[in-house]
Amino acid sequence: MRCDKKAMLLYAVTDRAWVGKQSLYEQVEAALKGGATCIQLREKDLEEEEFLAEAMEIAALCKRWNVPFFINDNVELAIQCDADGVHVGQEDMAVAKVRQRVGKDKLIGVSVHSVEEALEAVKNGADCLGVGAMFSTSTKTDAKVLAKEVLRDICSAVEIPVVAIGGIGKHNIAELKGTGVDGVALVSAIFGAEDIESECRLLRKLSEEMVGC
Repeated sequence: MRCDKKAMLLYAVTDRAWVGKQSLYEQVEAALKGGATCIQLREKDLEEEEFLAEAMEIAALCKRWNVPFFINDNVELAIQCDADGVHVGQEDMAVAKVRQRVGKDKLIGVSVHSVEEALEAVKNGADCLGVGAMFSTSTKTDAKVLAKEVLRDICSAVEIPVVAIGGIGKHNIAELKGTGVDGVALVSAIFGAEDIESECRLLRKLSEEMVGC
């Protein structure tokens, strides 16, 4: 399965921190209505059974919208809920092992921070890359901010889709113009918004302008 670059335009990464008036399912649905092109379910603290039930529901929702659905880190759960893909970091299961486990039909996203890591990920079967943090972020306080030149070099070095992540919002998306990136992955800019659907409409437009759609 090949990853469509257009799926990277507005890549929404969930965070339970903003669940309140709406359930996570309702928040994801609002993001999809607003134009999110990819959903990644990230859960650090849910019990496995609860995580799986939630993943099955959101996987079905994404299928209805014809939008790729990724699970963060948890390879086995991605297989169980028949997600379109799994996203792993440098400290998670090695990409080659993930590919062995999920087979050829699922997408693998990998977090990278250098051209070397990007090329290694591609060599071992990655379908798309997440690069960051591009700006300081409250979601991952220990994340090191990368120079835009690094993002540009990674985009030039690989042929698979690349999404920028980390501290990105409507105030700074335009700063990524000209790097060659295919879109932005957002957490709080989407799920921390008062009106997720209308915020996604704006963010989608800004991302399209940034990549030159």
